[in-house]
Amino acid sequence: MKKILCIMLLCAAGQSFAQIRVEGVVKDSIGTPLELANVIAINQETKALESYAITNDEGRYKLNLGKNAEYSIQVSYIGMRTLTQTITTKEEHIDRDFSLEVDNSLDEIELTYEMPVTIKGDTLIYNADSFNKGTERKLEDVLKNLPGVEINDDGQIEVEGKVVSKVMVDGKDFFDGDTKMATKNIPSNAVDKVQVLKNFAEVGQLSGVTNNQDNIAINIKLKEGKKNFWFGNITAGGGSSVDQGLYLVQPKLFYYSPKYSVNFIGDLNNTGEVAFTRRDYFNFSGGFRPPSRQSGTSINLGNNNLGFLAMQNNRAKDINTKFGAANFSYSPKKILDISGFAIFSNSKTELQENNSITYTDQGLGIPDENTQSNTTQRSDLGMLKFSTKYKPNTSNQLDYDILGRISKEEQDQNYFSSVIGNIDQLENTSPYSINQNFNYYYTLNETNIFALEAQHLLQDEDPFYNAILEDKTNYMNTADGLGLDNNQSSYNIVQDKRVKSNQLDAKLDYWNVLNQKSNINLTLGTILSRQQFDSEIFQFLDDDSKFEPTPNFNDGLDTNDTDYYFSDLYLGFHYRFKTGMFTFNPGVSAHVFSTKNTQFNVTYKDNFFKILPDFDMRMELKKSENITLRYNMQTQFTDVTNLARGLVLNNYNSLYFGNEALDNSISHNINLSYFSFNMFNYTNVHGMISYRKSIDQIRSLTNFESVIRTNSPFNSSFADESVSANGRFQRRFGKIQASINGNFNYSKFNQFIQNQRSVNENYSHSYRAEVRTNFKDAPNVEIGYRYAISDNDQGATRTKFYTKAPSIEFDAYIWKKLTFRTDYSYNNFSDEDGTINDFQFWNASLSYRKDRDAKFEYEVKATNLLDTRSQSQSNSNAFSVSATEYFIQPRFVTFRLRYEL
Repeated sequence: MKKILCIMLLCAAGQSFAQIRVEGVVKDSIGTPLELANVIAINQETKALESYAITNDEGRYKLNLGKNAEYSIQVSYIGMRTLTQTITTKEEHIDRDFSLEVDNSLDEIELTYEMPVTIKGDTLIYNADSFNKGTERKLEDVLKNLPGVEINDDGQIEVEGKVVSKVMVDGKDFFDGDTKMATKNIPSNAVDKVQVLKNFAEVGQLSGVTNNQDNIAINIKLKEGKKNFWFGNITAGGGSSVDQGLYLVQPKLFYYSPKYSVNFIGDLNNTGEVAFTRRDYFNFSGGFRPPSRQSGTSINLGNNNLGFLAMQNNRAKDINTKFGAANFSYSPKKILDISGFAIFSNSKTELQENNSITYTDQGLGIPDENTQSNTTQRSDLGMLKFSTKYKPNTSNQLDYDILGRISKEEQDQNYFSSVIGNIDQLENTSPYSINQNFNYYYTLNETNIFALEAQHLLQDEDPFYNAILEDKTNYMNTADGLGLDNNQSSYNIVQDKRVKSNQLDAKLDYWNVLNQKSNINLTLGTILSRQQFDSEIFQFLDDDSKFEPTPNFNDGLDTNDTDYYFSDLYLGFHYRFKTGMFTFNPGVSAHVFSTKNTQFNVTYKDNFFKILPDFDMRMELKKSENITLRYNMQTQFTDVTNLARGLVLNNYNSLYFGNEALDNSISHNINLSYFSFNMFNYTNVHGMISYRKSIDQIRSLTNFESVIRTNSPFNSSFADESVSANGRFQRRFGKIQASINGNFNYSKFNQFIQNQRSVNENYSHSYRAEVRTNFKDAPNVEIGYRYAISDNDQGATRTKFYTKAPSIEFDAYIWKKLTFRTDYSYNNFSDEDGTINDFQFWNASLSYRKDRDAKFEYEVKATNLLDTRSQSQSNSNAFSVSATEYFIQPRFVTFRLRYEL
């Protein structure tokens, strides 16, 4: 196998470098180099586009052509007459300059061949068919072929090292808030052009006065045959595994016209192909961004979700999913757009884990712990959004959005602890939230622009937790502390909570455009928040009656009825100006804060004033090379659950009570980033380093009784610090693309256990190298290697874990009928004493269709061919480091029929 791969790579490299290089400079009639001129080479024998180039800032271009062949070279530039010359290659490289004349003709020029990549201002336009190889099936496959575009490990699109925030299809939003919905579902054969919109502004009126440097959107232009017609595909299949029969049904249907669009995506399977995970649901923003996100204030409304175990890489012991999503847009008039979506996901997941936990031990007698768990999760997740945009003229725009979420979740866990014994845990919750957004933008004239943005959130959470501890002896001390009734066969304890949140976030902006290079911005804004927290601990007795215990600590407080009010009234000022290659945007905001919480008939208030500076500087070295420096000072406020004094049972081994006198914390954040994308030699470089220092950070004072811990928050007088850095270098050498990237994270924070302080330092760094071929017709291979180190220094203990993971992917389009794909990965997980676990995955698929336009495609697909049953990883927190063995689905083989509309 290794020999075959080496031969393939050597052949690919030989084919790539055994070419004739044609290079030179494109100039205008007076000798000025022309940047972004297009140069294409057409093979005169095959009449196919052989190579293309875009000139750099010095007007240089470079083409890679075959030996002993005749080519037609076409050179074009906006406003210039297209130049055509014929050259014949032999055995030596060719130097050839071109000079273009001004085109005074008004006649349109019909181009027979389309440039694979064109650049218009801040927009890159890729012609998809110029990069497709025939094995593509969805948008994700198309994007991976494009230079400068990446799909990261989370499935998000990255351009210039920045995550793409929006995907549109023919200018219409596609499930605004999550790009994965587009990449995983839009069929590749519908994609004509991929437009990368850099410096993207959601509101055109603000494009010249706001900082959009990090905003990137992608617009998919459909092929002509896909407009005004339904298109998409329906996949159905089945198979078998050792334990069960397999099934899947996956309809993906789309309709686009100038006035309206309709999209429907469905997925029903038990093969472990998760269309929409819980993580996707909670990360799905729906396009909502708080108006105050740049004000310097951060208020945390908390996370009262269940303690759901998370799937690893969308793998688990057993997964059954049902998913449906619909998206629509309608433009009855040019001045009015109406759109929305509905998403529903149902899943049943079984997980099995074995954990080896090493607790931070400073001679305090905290025992290490081994745990085993078997968990069943059931989840119903729903989301509904409706949006309108009314723009009667270029001076006015009115937006309104409403997003509703509702869910019902349950987790049933059979748990064994080597210290505590057997525990049955049941959790469920049925939360909902309604988020509304209202925006109005008004341009008075060329120099005066106004914007009103307001967002309201209403949220209701009701997590329920029940633990049954069968081994009373090992839990006796905790039970006595909780005041439980010991005269029962087991401890059956319950925590019932309710958290209601109501928040308004609004601001009014005014911009005064001083000239083409500078403007000032005044902001008047407010955040008003109220949270209500109620909780109760009780015990079910053997006769099913309910017993309300009184704890023997925390002043006997075991219930909560807390009201928390927060307000921030702020005034901000920013001055944005350009000088030479620099753009500066310094600013400051003045805040009047007020907090109040009422509990047990006592009110705690705090009112204070704060000045928060920020600074943004961008250095434009070239059109596609820049350096950005950012600094901001941020004040952070906690949520009601950290303020409530009553005792809360987070789970059987974690008790918590709040601190009504908590203050805010302050953080200083610095970020330096570099980006360069060179279309001349297809080199993509980006890097980032950031530093954060937190003062008065909220930390927990933790006390352990065996492995049972009690936590209470306080403002630490010791600063916490973190540093993170990442970088990527990518370049194409003919038909070979190579890339290397690295990530480094360091954090230093103070932990307080048994009234003793220690400094916890975590280091994690990972490196990844990849080499892949980009042949149009020949088979393609991608080889990668990832190396990661997790180093956790917890004072008295230090642990290191290593991950080594080589991988290979291969795809081939055979006889224009068969598509073969396979991928293999090996993982070695170890510590300083040697290998803890190693595991490997091998997947493969073979599909047949008569030709690219055929309606039917037949596929056999196999996952986990080596029948790997578990994988491992490490985790760390303030108290412990753990190594986890995680069990996954066995080998699956399915047969599938796909029908193209």
